[in-house]
Formats: sequence, structure tokens, C-alpha cells
Amino acid sequence: MEKTVLVADDDRDIVRLISESLKFEQFKAIPAYSGKESLSLLKENKIDFVILDIMMPEMDGLEVCRKIRSEYNIPILLLSARNRDMDKVIGLEIGADDYMTKPFSIQELTSRIKAHFRKVNRLYQEWNSFLKERDIPTSSSPLVLNDKTLEAFLNNQKLELSTKEFLILSFLKNHPNNVLSREQIYDNVWGDEYGELNTVTVHIKNIRKKLGRQYDFIKTVWGIGYKYVEDNVLT
Repeated sequence: MEKTVLVADDDRDIVRLISESLKFEQFKAIPAYSGKESLSLLKENKIDFVILDIMMPEMDGLEVCRKIRSEYNIPILLLSARNRDMDKVIGLEIGADDYMTKPFSIQELTSRIKAHFRKVNRLYQEWNSFLKERDIPTSSSPLVLNDKTLEAFLNNQKLELSTKEFLILSFLKNHPNNVLSREQIYDNVWGDEYGELNTVTVHIKNIRKKLGRQYDFIKTVWGIGYKYVEDNVLT
């Protein structure tokens, strides 16, 4: 099935370049030239991926990212002309899944998008295989993950997770009580995408915040990584 990518940037040349490259890779591209137009197009179309420039008129990309994440579970890649670590951290904190600085390689951009969809497809396959091999009673856990829709529910209340947050949580939950290093988590979730290991730490911080203190499922194993434990927090 053809995937639809929203390309939002006030620079029309960049939008055209990205859109043409995406079409070459068999994606459908929908252009937007402001933050408000991006939100309008999201309501009118089924969007599978968002490329979002930070510096846009009317409403900047960070605010658009916040609004998207409050309503949609769509992967978001931020673009910025500023190569500052703080911008990256803020972008990830508010729910972005990836970040690239301008000027960027159009080949790398399309590769990251394709890698994202490959990762999701691989997750579906692994999860379906996992369910066949093991009978897991979902009713005993307050946290339920729907791998088909990438939705998470805590006590029947939907958690607003980014795609990467969902994939991390799913990977940890599928390996209960196993200590997983940041490298293992990164390789499983990001695969052949470019990035930094600190991204894992930021995403897990966000997941913990959304789960709340009562559901402290993700334990830090200092100097090694993280493990998922439910036994001592189930109600």
C-alpha cells in the first residue's frame, strides 16, 4: 500500500526537491508551506509520516509537533537549519521521532523514511511470531500494546506515544526481566538509521513520564541498560 508523507517547509524549493525524491521512491507526497496548513492537511488526509521544518511562519515546527503528537500517532522527522544539541533534545522531548539538520542529504532523508517503515513491518512480523510461540495473558497487565495500530493502552486509557516510543516500549515488554543495553535497543528500533545512543535515553525518559510513577515498568540497570519488570507494580 502506498504511504503518504506530509512535507512541511516554507521553502518551496526544498518541498519540491523532497516531494520529487519521495515520489521516485513510490511514496505519495503532500506539500505544506506553513504550520497551520500542515495541521489542516492532517485533518483532511491519511498521513503516514511527517517531515516538519522547525522555522516556519504563523506557527513554528515545534508547536506543530506538539499539536500533532497530542492528536496523532504519526512518526515525525524534524528539519532545522540550526545544528544545536538543545534543539534536538527539545524536538525529541516533545514527541519527534527523528531529527536532521540543513543542509541534508536527500538520499539519507529518504533512506531514514524507508528504514522506519521497514522497522514497523519487521515489528509486525516479530510480534505475530512471538504471539504464536507464547500464550501471553494480556488481561493480567494494565499495559496493552496493539502492534497493528501502534497504540498503547494503560488501564484502558490510550497513551499518546510517538512511533519510536512505542517501538522501544514494545521491544522491552517483549523481553521481560531481560537487561537490554542502549545499543540493543537502538539497533532494534532505529536499525540502519543514523543517530546517537543518547536518543534512547531521551525516549525512555518520555515513556516513563507518560506511564507515570505508579507504573514504573522500566528499570535502569546502571552501567548496562534497561529492563522491563511488571511483577512488583501490578494492581
